[in-house]
Amino acid sequence: MKCFRYLSLVAALAITVAAQGETSVTVVDRPALAASDNYPSYRAPLHGGYLLKLPVGQVQPRGWLREFLVRQRAGLNGQLGTVSAWLEKNNNQWLSDAGDHGWEEVPYWLRGYASLAYILDDEAMKQEAQVWFEGVLSHLKSDGFLGPRNTSNGRPEIWAQMIMLWALQTYYEHSGDARVIDAMTNYFKWELTVPDNQFLEDYWENKRGGDNEWSVVWLYNRTGNEALLPLIEKLHQNTANWMMKDDLPNWHGVNVAQGFREPATYYVLTGDEATLQCAYDNQRWMRECYGQVPGGMYGADENARAGYADPRQGAETCAVVEQMASDEILMGITGDPAWADHCEDVAFNTLPAALTADMRALRYITSPNMAVSDGKNHAPSIDNSLRGMLSMSPFSSRCCQHNHGMGWPYFAEHLVMATTDNGLATMLYAANETSALVADGKRVSLVVDTNYPFEEEVRLTLHTDAPVDFPLYLRIPSWAEGAAVTINGEAAGTSAEAGKYVCISRTWADGDAVALTLPMTFSRRVWQKNKSSVSVNFGPLTLSLQIGEEYRQRDSRDHEIVQDDSHWQAGVDASLWPAYEIFATTDWNYALCVDADDMPLGLTVQHKVWPSDNFPFTPESVPLEVTAVGRRVPSWGFDATGMTDLLPTAFDARDEEQQALKLIPMGATRLRIAAFPKCPAPLIDDCEE
Repeated sequence: MKCFRYLSLVAALAITVAAQGETSVTVVDRPALAASDNYPSYRAPLHGGYLLKLPVGQVQPRGWLREFLVRQRAGLNGQLGTVSAWLEKNNNQWLSDAGDHGWEEVPYWLRGYASLAYILDDEAMKQEAQVWFEGVLSHLKSDGFLGPRNTSNGRPEIWAQMIMLWALQTYYEHSGDARVIDAMTNYFKWELTVPDNQFLEDYWENKRGGDNEWSVVWLYNRTGNEALLPLIEKLHQNTANWMMKDDLPNWHGVNVAQGFREPATYYVLTGDEATLQCAYDNQRWMRECYGQVPGGMYGADENARAGYADPRQGAETCAVVEQMASDEILMGITGDPAWADHCEDVAFNTLPAALTADMRALRYITSPNMAVSDGKNHAPSIDNSLRGMLSMSPFSSRCCQHNHGMGWPYFAEHLVMATTDNGLATMLYAANETSALVADGKRVSLVVDTNYPFEEEVRLTLHTDAPVDFPLYLRIPSWAEGAAVTINGEAAGTSAEAGKYVCISRTWADGDAVALTLPMTFSRRVWQKNKSSVSVNFGPLTLSLQIGEEYRQRDSRDHEIVQDDSHWQAGVDASLWPAYEIFATTDWNYALCVDADDMPLGLTVQHKVWPSDNFPFTPESVPLEVTAVGRRVPSWGFDATGMTDLLPTAFDARDEEQQALKLIPMGATRLRIAAFPKCPAPLIDDCEE
C-alpha cells in the first residue's frame, strides 16, 4: 500500500456530472471529496472521509453472508447472554452502580450483538440489546462519566468505555435516540477535565486510545460541537505512539490490529499526510516483520516475538476482527481501495477458519499452517503457556469469546458505502440489498447478486421510483486484471483498472443493470523471509491443502483443553456447548512443485454445485477445488510441544514420488497448510508434466 495524494487529477474527473440523459464512465483513484447532503460527513476543520458508512440495517446482506449472520444468531454471539457469567445481569456493572462484574466483556459482546440484531431485524434480540443500552443511559454520573467507575492505581480506567461508545454509536444509528448524543457529549467533556498524568495510563487504554478518538470524530460529525476537537489531540498525545519509524510501541497482536487505525484517525484532525502515511507504514512494517504469510494477518499469537514469524504462528480471533475494523475505517477515511482488498483477504481466508461452521465455538489462535487444533500447552512454540490456545471452544478466552461477534456484522455494514458527492460505492463484495439516499435525498435500492468470492460476476440492479442522477463507484480489486463493466448489457466503453474505481455517472432509471466481471486467475506469492515458501491464490481466495479433519468432542468445562478464565452462568447445560479438538486424518507435510518463476505446476480448477445450505466455508460444501502437484517432506512433522513444526528447509529431503494434491480455499478449512515449501531446484524438471 502507498498513501494517497489529495484529490488526484484522475479522481477529480469524478466531479464532472454527466449531462441529463447521458452516461459518463471514468476510472478514478478514489471517489470525489465533497460535503454529503444525505449523511453526516467530515465537518470542517476535519479532513478525509471519502466514504461514509450507511446507518446499520440499510445494507441487508444476502446469500452466504446472511447465512453467516443467521448462524451467528443461533451460535455463540447470539446466545452468549444466557451462557457467559460475564453477561449475567444480576450485579452487572453496566446495569447497576453496585455491580461487580461486566468490564470489557459486556461492550465487546454488545457491539456485535446489537449490529446483528438490527441487520436481521430480530425483535427479541433488539429488546435484549435495549436492556443494556437502557442500563448504560440510565446510570450516567452527574460529572458526565459513563459506565462503571473502575480504577487502576487510583486513576480512572476507561478502556471498557471505549468499546461501549462504539456500541452506542450503532444504537444511535438504529434508533436516533438523542440521549446517546447527550451522554457522549457529557462524557467527552469529563475526559477533557482529567489531568494528562491520570489519563490513559492503564495498559489496554493506553494502547487503544485511538478507538476513543474515532468516537469523538463520529460525534463531532453529527453535532459540530467544536469544544470536542481538543479531545482528539489530548487522546492522541496520551495514547501509545503509533507513529514511530519502523517500530511499534507494543507487539501484542490485538493492540497492533487496533493501532493501525490510530494515526489515520489523528490525521482527520491534522490533515497532515505524514501522519496518515504512518498507518500505511505500520501495515507494511508489521507484515514485513511478522506477516510474511498468506491470509492477511501476522504471527502474534499473543505477542509478536523476534524469531517467531513462521506461518505456524497465528493471530488471535480478536486481532482478526479488529484488523477488519481497522481496514473498514481506513477505507472510509482515505477512500483507498487497497484497504478493502486487505479486509477481504482477512475476511475470506482467515476469519471463517477461526470459527466452527455452526458458530458455537471458536479458536483463540488461528494460523496459516495449522496441522493440529488441540488443547495442549504449546509454549514456547506459541507465546502463551495456557492450555486451549488452539482448540475450538465456546470458552476459548474471555476476550475473543465476546469480541468475535462484530466481525461479520461490521463487514456486512460496509459492503456498500455512501460517497460524499451523493452517490454510492460498492466496497466489499457479497450479495446484498442496500437502501440509501442519493442525489438530493432520493431513496434508491441497489440489489447486488453474486456468489463472490466463489464466482467472477457481480450483478447490480438499481430500483428507483423516478429517474435519479448520481455517481455509482465500483471498486476493482487489485488482483482483478482485465475486469469489465457493462451497463444494461452494453460495454461501458472504459477499461476497468485493477486497484481503482470505475465511476458511472448517469441518470438512473428503475431496473438499470450493471454487470461487473472480475476474472479470477491463479497467482502466487513467495514469502522470501519464510524460506521462500509459496502460497497460491485464485482471485481473492488463498488456497490450502485439503486435510482430512477429525473432530473429537470434549467437555468445554474441562480445563485440560480450555482456558481457566471461562465462567458459565448457573444452570447452563454445558452439553449444548461442546469444545472440539481437531486432528489430521491425512498427510499434510507436502511441498509444491513449481516452475522457474515459482508458479505451482499442474493447477486446474473444478467448480462444483453451490451448496444447498448457502454456506460454502467447509471442506464438504466449498464450491471449488484445485489440483496441484507436490512431494511429501518426511522430516516435516510436529515439534516437541506437539505443534506444527517450522517450515522445512530446501535441503530437507522430498519424496521422489510426486502426487496430485487437492487444494481448497483456506477459509473453508479448520486444519490447513497454506504456505508451502517448494520442491528444490534439482527436482523441478522431474515435476513437470
